[in-house]
Amino acid sequence: MQKDFHYYATYAAAYIAGYSHEESMAVCYSAQFVDWCSKTFLSKIKAPQTAATTQLQLEMMDARTDVIGLQDITRIWSSFHFLPYDLYAEKKKCTRLYRDKYRLICNVNGDLVVDTVKLAKDAGLQAVGLAMHILADTWAHRYFAGTPSLVINNTNYYFYELLSDGETEQERKIAFRHSPSKPDDLDKGLYTNSVYQRNENSVMNLGHGRAGHLPDYSFMRYKYLPAWGDYEEIIKDNPSDYLHAFCQMIYAMKYLRGTIEDFKKECYDWDAIAPWEDEIKAILAKRQLDSCEDWKAFGEKLSGQEIGDFELDAYTEEYLQAAKDEKDNTFLGKFITAALAQKSMVTNRIFKSGNILAGVSVDLVKDSLGELWKYGKRFFPYAKRRHNASKEAENGREDLR
Repeated sequence: MQKDFHYYATYAAAYIAGYSHEESMAVCYSAQFVDWCSKTFLSKIKAPQTAATTQLQLEMMDARTDVIGLQDITRIWSSFHFLPYDLYAEKKKCTRLYRDKYRLICNVNGDLVVDTVKLAKDAGLQAVGLAMHILADTWAHRYFAGTPSLVINNTNYYFYELLSDGETEQERKIAFRHSPSKPDDLDKGLYTNSVYQRNENSVMNLGHGRAGHLPDYSFMRYKYLPAWGDYEEIIKDNPSDYLHAFCQMIYAMKYLRGTIEDFKKECYDWDAIAPWEDEIKAILAKRQLDSCEDWKAFGEKLSGQEIGDFELDAYTEEYLQAAKDEKDNTFLGKFITAALAQKSMVTNRIFKSGNILAGVSVDLVKDSLGELWKYGKRFFPYAKRRHNASKEAENGREDLR
């Protein structure tokens, strides 16, 4: 998803859920900040780089693709953008490595979505916004994985956009190109994607890079044949998915506010959007590269307040000027705390499932190194090195959280 949904639409969902204008601004800022909280930014404000929730293009160009580098990539993208659906999914007649990647495929209404939302309970507005970004992305990024994989994330010649005039539906073959400086051409069906790389672990094969921005456009409807699905046709209906995401966010935020007692899978607050359903559907279905203006106007109509644009450095000075023991109480400090908690939770879940693609959880190793034997002796040498490193961190030599 893009700023139009993560920022402006999230503001609208928060306001409908009962948050005030000021609270909704904090929630939507945090949701959008997930796409900007990089190691580069954290380094600039002298914050722990382990709290990174994204990787910038320049960072990806320099990213290592050895075991350690791939685990770092997977921790970030699986924790915040491609939340795994079923960490125990079975796949017959395949290697263990392929099965581990298969288990990281993102989809909606998985157990980790529940864990993510409940982790944000009573953790501040920054945690709410972070959780809403992750929840929304499960709808946009479903069927792709937050780890580099040509087999899982590649697309082929069979890729069609589904166009409808309200009465009839037509298929138009999508043409991909690699021209990052040129905008996608909606009229010609010409879209930018990542460069094809035969290397299974190339960063070009991360997430939905091979499908370009198609998953990020709310109006897009398309079909394709993923290799992981045994080349059976999948139809992706973004207008419907994005509407579900919007209503699920409202439901989730009512839970986080305490309006409802529990958050459960496959629950959507359809009643909450009833007065504006046609307007919301019209925004989602409108063929445009950027829906910011439409969502902004809708949100301002709801609250009667101006929604300021997202400014990356809005809270930077507060964090820089805060005393060391007060940084956690700043806006960015609270976001960083929420990000570290989320990344730790997801990494632990992946590791406990017997999958080390996101690495070994330092906290788990520190607390109980013997836990590793449950998953086979092949993990032990690596875990022991991480355990020793965590001891060094405790002595102040390095922060390896």
